[in-house]
Amino acid sequence: MLIDTYGRTATDLRVSLTDRCNLRCTYCMPEEGLQWLGKSELLTDDEIVRLIGIAVRLLGIREVRFTGGEPLLRPGLPGIVERVTALTPRPRTSLTTNGIGLARTAAALKAAGLDRVNVSLDTLRPDVFKTLTRRARHQDVLDGLAAAHDAGLTPVKVNSVLMPGLNADEAPDLLAWAVAHDYELRFIEQMPLDAQHGWKRDGMVTAEDILASLRTRFRLTPEQDGERGSAPAERWLVDDGPARVGVIASVTRPFCAACDRTRLTADGQIRTCLFATEETDLRAALRSDASDEEIAERWRKAMWGKKAGAGLDDPTFVQPDRPMSAIGG
Repeated sequence: MLIDTYGRTATDLRVSLTDRCNLRCTYCMPEEGLQWLGKSELLTDDEIVRLIGIAVRLLGIREVRFTGGEPLLRPGLPGIVERVTALTPRPRTSLTTNGIGLARTAAALKAAGLDRVNVSLDTLRPDVFKTLTRRARHQDVLDGLAAAHDAGLTPVKVNSVLMPGLNADEAPDLLAWAVAHDYELRFIEQMPLDAQHGWKRDGMVTAEDILASLRTRFRLTPEQDGERGSAPAERWLVDDGPARVGVIASVTRPFCAACDRTRLTADGQIRTCLFATEETDLRAALRSDASDEEIAERWRKAMWGKKAGAGLDDPTFVQPDRPMSAIGG
């Protein structure tokens, strides 16, 4: 098992398949993009499946989330999904995507065994989408969401980040739209993972801001009875349900004490936290013919050193060098 010194056990693995992306979201990367990893630096399909297999068979991982960059840019994605879902015990699998390309791949991913998707969409307005992402692909995301729902990759979850002066006023409209389309909406506080290191605590839309805006139109009832456990989102029933809305408040309402995640980057590094400043290299072990048990032990040691929390709301917080696109969501 992947246990740390604070008694937490990691059962959820986030796997980044690429650092590349076909959008240029202002809160993630500059307009010109970033220096992408070279092909030889990336894990191969076989290496990814082997590491996930070690995590599932030897380390107690029960859920696998494929991320990026944009994971749909990974050519071998359906094959990776098919091989991972054939593992014993079978992990639950999901995908976090910007939705571009999902219209043409949703059915194949479902056939490969993928259980569900999270799609990023911050606005219902095409002009604001173009401003936020620097690409005119709004309709492609809407089409991808519909295709995922039709393919049965449910519940389809929509992740939205609100930005002051751009889309901060859209919370109620986004929720009404999500309820009408049978999507589960989750708002995410903007996190300090932009490549430009321009994040400022006093310039973000907080969970309290989001909830206050939603309550101008909807009645929200807390879904959880007490602690939410390791779930990153606090969830509320919308107008007595069954529709729900979630808020992931990593900055103002951190959930580090119950975190159950471990992360594998596209170049084979283990990260104990999204905001970690240290990594453990598994790619080198793979390529030096280490055994599965040797790799598993290296992974265990990495997780044993996991810190108590990320400290995002602490004035002494230091942003990691890697941006979100290079870490994996």
